[in-house]
Amino acid sequence: MVPIPHIVAIPYPAQGHVLPLMELSLWLVKEGCKITFVNSEFNHKRVIKALSENDDVQKKISLVSIPDGLGPEEDRTDLKKLTEAIAEVMPGKLEEVINMINECDENGVSCVIVDENMGWALGVAEKLNIRRVAFWPAAAAMLASLFSVSKLIDDGIIDSDGAILKKQGIKLSPNMPIMNPSDFAWACFPDPAMRKMVIELVKDNNERVKSADWIICNSAKELEPGPFAMFPQVSPIGPLLASNRLGFSAGHFWPEDSSCLKWLDQQPNNSVIYVAFGSFTILDSAQFQELALGLELSKRRFLWVVRENLLTDEAADNAYPKGFKDRIGNRGHIVKWAPQQEVLAHPSIACFLSHCGWNSTVESVSNGVPFLCWPYFADQLFNQSYICDVWKVGLGFKKNEFGIIGKEEIKNKMDQLFGDEVFKERALDLQAKVKSSVKGGGSSNKMFGKFIDWIKTG
Repeated sequence: MVPIPHIVAIPYPAQGHVLPLMELSLWLVKEGCKITFVNSEFNHKRVIKALSENDDVQKKISLVSIPDGLGPEEDRTDLKKLTEAIAEVMPGKLEEVINMINECDENGVSCVIVDENMGWALGVAEKLNIRRVAFWPAAAAMLASLFSVSKLIDDGIIDSDGAILKKQGIKLSPNMPIMNPSDFAWACFPDPAMRKMVIELVKDNNERVKSADWIICNSAKELEPGPFAMFPQVSPIGPLLASNRLGFSAGHFWPEDSSCLKWLDQQPNNSVIYVAFGSFTILDSAQFQELALGLELSKRRFLWVVRENLLTDEAADNAYPKGFKDRIGNRGHIVKWAPQQEVLAHPSIACFLSHCGWNSTVESVSNGVPFLCWPYFADQLFNQSYICDVWKVGLGFKKNEFGIIGKEEIKNKMDQLFGDEVFKERALDLQAKVKSSVKGGGSSNKMFGKFIDWIKTG
């Protein structure tokens, strides 16, 4: 009898990384694999707390945790501190988990799947002589930019600490879109010490990933052919969506409020603006108020996700403009966290005002929903250029002289998007391409099949 493959999955400890690796894990369970999913203790508690009563993810996957090296009250948005703590504490703890599984399970761990940002975990698996997979949860073009760091330094685009030396747009390869150096993932850190640490981490991950048997990416050739041609060792297996698995997504840090689906049922088709900024974006009071007033001014229906830590602390009290909720009445619906894939699949949704994180991007593309782009951080700035300049399925906002996106600008861009059917047509064309990639015979589907074969022949 062929032993059941036992896979240990290790995400980077952020919501946008946990969700796609959890999705991949659920796909692997469906293919007959056993999964141990290793979150940080801090995130593990959040995931468990957010599971609904009818969620059966714990029956399918063994959810375990290891410390990230920070105390329960320490600030995990301080990425320098978090990264240093992870490097010090997590490798030894992961080794303990793998050794424990090997003692309890007669067949032991057959493979580890590691978020590419956690390259040290590939080192742990190599030390223990276990097969290794690097998982990239974002755009392949972003990974291509990380793989190109040494060349960017040699070509004088950035210095060895990641500071930008040449500001003009560049092409990493002839068939890739133009990238603005200020959109590189490390460039969003104003602190030179933080930027230098990220560059060093990227270089280290680039070396460690060479030991991986597979590098898999949550994207499709149809979405971004250039980077997959440039780095053929990266295999597209996405977009991985719960709807394609006929299941529900798991791994959320906040409980999903499904009441909004009932509200959407009462709205006309293609009438609702869905507003959500992912797990990391923070807005100050002035920007939050302008967004609220822009939604009010638009006179359009909207579903708005206002996460508990969306606002800076001092802005959280009396956040909404005076009388806003009364004036909006039932044409707006506000929740703390939404079942996003189900929302974007709902026929009432007309567009997505998004922070342009990769999960949100592929979920919206997979449902043929055009974008209003409000990027905040890291890869989101580059994803916006895909959405607006390459796929042409969305519009960006312009900030005023105070660095604020004003209410008139918000209303005007909404009017522009709603007033031009070409955006929706292009979004539906892109949706058809992406859907074909994950269906039987499609490029991502075939690659995923090869990957499963490899897992099972271990």
